[in-house]
Amino acid sequence: MSSEPTRRIVILRHAKAEWSDGSDHERPLAERGRKDAPVAGRWLAGSGVSLDLALCSTSARTRETWKLAVSELPERPRTVYEDRMYEASLGELIALLNEVPDDVHDLVLIGHNPGMHALADALAGEADGDALARMNRSGFPTSAIAVLAFEGSWKAVEHGVGRLTAFWAPHAA
Repeated sequence: MSSEPTRRIVILRHAKAEWSDGSDHERPLAERGRKDAPVAGRWLAGSGVSLDLALCSTSARTRETWKLAVSELPERPRTVYEDRMYEASLGELIALLNEVPDDVHDLVLIGHNPGMHALADALAGEADGDALARMNRSGFPTSAIAVLAFEGSWKAVEHGVGRLTAFWAPHAA
């Protein structure tokens, strides 16, 4: 039995956003997104994950997604709005995870594709049941959630370190 603590990373893609000719960063949620985000929050509340920290992209759609989802949780985690999450590459997302303090056990990232799907796929060295196949088949749609568990320090997060324990999407069959 390992003496390293088990930690969880929850990866939440923002809910469905409006299309706009204006700034991509300022796109608000569409009506479907405003309905799906609280459903994602309720799923997360029922998942048994007790979040210590939320790292949320600064875009309007991620902030709005998190506001609607977090209102469904029994306890609100500390939230940091992180500029570096907007349009972050896989490497940039892993670098952010490596900066998380070790007093954080369970973390949620609220961000964008393709980064959220790439991160979940890269970290999942193994998976429970058919979670990985379902995640990859779905393409990680809006409001989707992946939960990964790993042992050790945040500084040790790298490709293949985690086990995908759950994948959920609001409109998955």
